[in-house]
Amino acid sequence: MHPIRLATRGSAQAMTQTEAVARRLADHDIDTELVVVDTHGDRTQADDVPLHTIGGQGVFTKEIQVAVLDGRADVAVHSAKDLPTETDPRLTIAAFTERRDPRDALIGRSLANLGAGAIVATGSVRRRAQLGRARPDLEFAELRGNIHTRLERIPDQGSIVMAMAALEVLGLTDRVAETLDPAEFVPAVGQGCVALECLAAERRIVDALQRVDDPDTRRAVEIERAFLGELGSGCSLPVGAHVDDDRLTTFLAAETGRYAVSDVIVLTGDHAADLELARSAARDAADAVAGA
Repeated sequence: MHPIRLATRGSAQAMTQTEAVARRLADHDIDTELVVVDTHGDRTQADDVPLHTIGGQGVFTKEIQVAVLDGRADVAVHSAKDLPTETDPRLTIAAFTERRDPRDALIGRSLANLGAGAIVATGSVRRRAQLGRARPDLEFAELRGNIHTRLERIPDQGSIVMAMAALEVLGLTDRVAETLDPAEFVPAVGQGCVALECLAAERRIVDALQRVDDPDTRRAVEIERAFLGELGSGCSLPVGAHVDDDRLTTFLAAETGRYAVSDVIVLTGDHAADLELARSAARDAADAVAGA
């Protein structure tokens, strides 16, 4: 049997995540090899080009999906938070690996230790909206580049914001000044999780990937993605959703970030019903923001 070819971005985080997937598959006696793919998001790393202006969700995933669709690879390995909710119908998410820490983190100074007017660097409109709501006095700067580049660009007397999962992958959690409470600083949909996508018709690949699928993570991320999907896969507004056990916490802000709504939905445990609760919550949030 030929090795399963795993398509991945070439960043240190993506490569390390994919190597972890390869090890998990090896535990099931499944051989793999890596196929490195250059993505639009990786090619456009200039600090003066905000991520949401070059396509937002999908800029780190499309070329990896194409590698599977045109036969250069068998599996697209994604950070689930980068993966749009609408995709080519020939593809399926065969596995969500066990979730890492989904929280955001401040590196530099903690929130309480940031002085009035301190600069926080982040390329995420969601993070800016949430931090701006908690601390309206803060100033924000754009932040792009790989993780090590970002760590070199902490503003003087300020902070940068990163996903804890990315820091965990690279063994850099010692740099964290503060982890942010996901109840207030609601994470991006799918944050901390790796999604494995393949051709739905390739049953050998689907069956192999399902061996590393984590049911609890799948349930949580599918509910979060239902919230995002109802808003539209191209939604560029500041948005977050996070499932923790039996609760879905949601966040949506207006484009300016000045008006935001957040809600906590108690889930039923029935997956189909919970998906509809997430979609209903998205419709309510969108109506509230549109009417603000």
